[in-house]
Amino acid sequence: MQDLIWLLPTYPLLGFLSLVLTSGNLPKKVVGAIGAGSIGLSFLTAAVIAYQFLGSGETHLVVEMWTWMAVGNFTPGFSFYLDGLAVVMMLIITGVGFLIHLYSAGFMLDDPSYSRFFAYMNLFVASMLVLVLADNLLLLYLGWEGVGLCSYLLIGFWYEKPENGYAARKAFITTRVGDTSMAIGLFLLFAELGTLNIQEMLHAAETQWAVGSGLAVAASLLLLGGAVGKSAQLPLQTWLPDAMAGPTPISALIHAATMVTAGVYLVARTHVLFELAPNVQLLLAWIGLITLLMAGFTAMTQHDIKRILAYSTISQIGYMFLGLGVGAWSASVFHLMTHAFFKALLFLAAGTVIHSLHHEHSIFKMGGKRKQLPIAFASFMIGSLALAAFPFTSGYFSKDEILIAALEMEGPGMILWLGGVLGAFLTGIYSFRLVFVVFFGESKGHHEEKEVAGLSMATPLIILMVFALFGGWIQIPVDAVFSHGEVHEEHHISNLMHAIMIVVPLLGIGVSYLFFMSKTFSVEKLMANPLATRLHGFWFSGWGMDALYSFLFVRPFVFLAQVNKNDLIDAVYALLVEITRVAHVMIARTQTGQLRWYALSIGGGVVLLITLGVVL
Repeated sequence: MQDLIWLLPTYPLLGFLSLVLTSGNLPKKVVGAIGAGSIGLSFLTAAVIAYQFLGSGETHLVVEMWTWMAVGNFTPGFSFYLDGLAVVMMLIITGVGFLIHLYSAGFMLDDPSYSRFFAYMNLFVASMLVLVLADNLLLLYLGWEGVGLCSYLLIGFWYEKPENGYAARKAFITTRVGDTSMAIGLFLLFAELGTLNIQEMLHAAETQWAVGSGLAVAASLLLLGGAVGKSAQLPLQTWLPDAMAGPTPISALIHAATMVTAGVYLVARTHVLFELAPNVQLLLAWIGLITLLMAGFTAMTQHDIKRILAYSTISQIGYMFLGLGVGAWSASVFHLMTHAFFKALLFLAAGTVIHSLHHEHSIFKMGGKRKQLPIAFASFMIGSLALAAFPFTSGYFSKDEILIAALEMEGPGMILWLGGVLGAFLTGIYSFRLVFVVFFGESKGHHEEKEVAGLSMATPLIILMVFALFGGWIQIPVDAVFSHGEVHEEHHISNLMHAIMIVVPLLGIGVSYLFFMSKTFSVEKLMANPLATRLHGFWFSGWGMDALYSFLFVRPFVFLAQVNKNDLIDAVYALLVEITRVAHVMIARTQTGQLRWYALSIGGGVVLLITLGVVL
C-alpha cells in the first residue's frame, strides 16, 4: 500500500510528459491510449490501495517520499496522507476522471489538438490527486495552483475565439482572488502554529486557540476565501458559467471530479479550524444557502444547455457548503460523491446532444429528441432524477442528509432548512425544464440527425447511469475523520418533515411538466407580465453580479489603463531625467576657465556661509 500511493499522481503526470514531449506527433489511437490509460492505471491503483487500507483497520497512513525544502525548522516534504476522506476523493477523481477521459477519446477525435487536450487533462488529474493526498498545506497549495493553471488552459482550449480566451482569463483572475486569501491564511497558520503539516497544525490549533478566538476566525476566514474561489460560491461564483467555453468533457471534469470540489475538500480537511470559529462556520452555511438559491433561480432562465448545468453545479456545491456550515461533514462529502456521478453523466450526455446536433447549444432549437438520441435521453432522465433528489436515486440520499442536519441545527436551522427545501423545488423545475424542452414536444430543428455515440462515448454514460441511480447506497468511510466534531445519533424528525423533503422536489418537477410538457400554463403569458420580464432578465444575468463587478473593478481599471496609456509613471521619471540634464547644462556653462570668476564664486560662497551662520 505504501509502495503504491506515489503512483497515483505519477501515472497521469507521465502521461502528460509523454504527450507534451512528443509534440502531437503520435497517432491519435496512441494518444487516446496514453491519455485515458494513465488515468485508468491510477484508478486501478487507487482501488487496490482503498481495498488494502480499508481492510487493514488503520485510521490513517502517512507516506513520506522526500523532503521538499529545509529552511530552519520548516521542512515540508512530498508526503502523502491517507485516511477515509482521501480514499473517497482519490476514487472519485480517478474513477469519474477515467470515464471522462474514455468519453473524450471519442468526443475529441476530430480535433486537431487531440494530443494537447489529453496532455492538459492528465496534468489536471495529477494536480488534483496531489491536492487531496498532500499531508501538508504547502504541497496541497502546489496541487491547488496546478488545478488553477489547468483550468485556464482547458477553458481557453479553443483559443482561436477571443471569447474563449476571455473566459479563461476570467476564471484564472477570479480564482486568484481566492488563492491569494488562502496563501495569506497559510502564512498566518505557519506564523502562529509553526507548522503547515495538516494534522499537526489542526492539533496545535485545537490546543492553543480557544473557541471563537480571533486567530481561529482570521485563519478560517482566509481559508474560506480560497474555498469560495475554487468552488464558485458567492461572491466569486461568476467565473464558472463562462467556463463552458471549453470542450464539454472539460466541463464534466471541472464540475464533477476536480476543480469545484477542491474548496469543499479544503474546508472538510481543515474542519477543526472552522469548529474553532463557529461564526465563520455559520457564515459558510449562509454562503451555501444564498448561492444555491441564486444559482437555482438563474438556471431556470438559461437556454444554453451547458450553462443550465453550470448553474446547477453552483447550486449543488452550495448544498455542500450548507452541509459543511451546519456540521454535516460526512453528508457534504457524500453529496460531493453522488454529485460527481450524476453531474458527470449530465455533462457527458449534453456533449452527446451537442455533438449529434452539429454543436447546437440552445435547448429551444431542439425538441423531440428522445427517439433520435436514445442514450442521451436515458442519461438525462436518470441524471435529472438524481439531481432533483427523486426518491432512492443517489442525489436523494445525500441531499436528504444535509437538509436533516440543517433542520436539527439550533438557532437558524429552520431558516436554512426552508431555504434548502426551496432550492430543491427550483432544482426540480430547471432540471426537468431541460428534459422536457430538449427531448419532448415537437422538433424545432435537426430533424434527421442520428446520435453520435460510439463505444468509447456510450460506455461511460451507461456506467454513470448505474452509479447515478444506485450510488446513494455506497457507504463512504469518512465518519472516523470527522468523529471529533460530529455526534453520531439517529435523526429524530417528524414524518411530516420527511414527507415535505420528498414531495417538494416532485412538485418542482410537476410545475415544470405543466409549463413545458402539457402546456397547461403558458410561459408566454407569464412573460407578458412586466414584473416577470424584469425578474427573468435579472436572474438571466446572474443577478447582475458581472455588471456589478464590471462597475466596481473592470471599468475603473480600464479607465486607469486608458489614462495611463502613455505611461504616466515613465513620464515622471522622464521629467526627472530632463531636469537633471538641464541642470547639468546650466552648471556646465559656469565652467568658463577664467580664474577671476572662480575666485569670485569661492569668495561669494564664503560670505554667504558666514552670513547664514551669523543669522541662524
